[in-house]
Amino acid sequence: MTRYVAMLRGVNVGSRKVAMADLRAVFATLGHKDVSTYIQSGNVVFTAPAAGRGNVARLIEERIAADLGLVVSVILRTSDELAQVIDTNPFLRRGLDLRSLHVTFLAASPDAALVHQLDIPPSPPDEFHLFDREVYLHCPNGYGRTMLNNAFWERRLSVPATTRNWNTVTTLLQLTRSQEP
Repeated sequence: MTRYVAMLRGVNVGSRKVAMADLRAVFATLGHKDVSTYIQSGNVVFTAPAAGRGNVARLIEERIAADLGLVVSVILRTSDELAQVIDTNPFLRRGLDLRSLHVTFLAASPDAALVHQLDIPPSPPDEFHLFDREVYLHCPNGYGRTMLNNAFWERRLSVPATTRNWNTVTTLLQLTRSQEP
């Protein structure tokens, strides 16, 4: 069994409202165990069989569409992968304000050619580092003001993405570790 975090793209934004109890029910219907949610933005911590990881996200997306009428991208990370995300953050060594740190989680590793030809607009004082399936962001003026937002990365890298603030990332890891089988 593997402990996962599912991060749903665009839940409870605008008209895309879903109750967390309904979301937990979807995961339970799929046979996932120890299901819990964190805040109202589509973060679900759960346990599932380790085999068939690729199908896990797809089945969740299909079930959310069927049961809740929402088409959303589901981005998965295991507890160990989330720990690695935290350990790899290049901004932590600089002692920056943690409230200015975010991570954009990509559903898959982007095509190397797209990464190579990235045209980054000037967005001072914002900074980023792209490592495989994560984009680490430092947005001292707030994430709401950056040009390096979720939509930017999805358009440029042609891969679904969702962004979480640093507090949410670290809390999600704590939740996965406190409920590991």
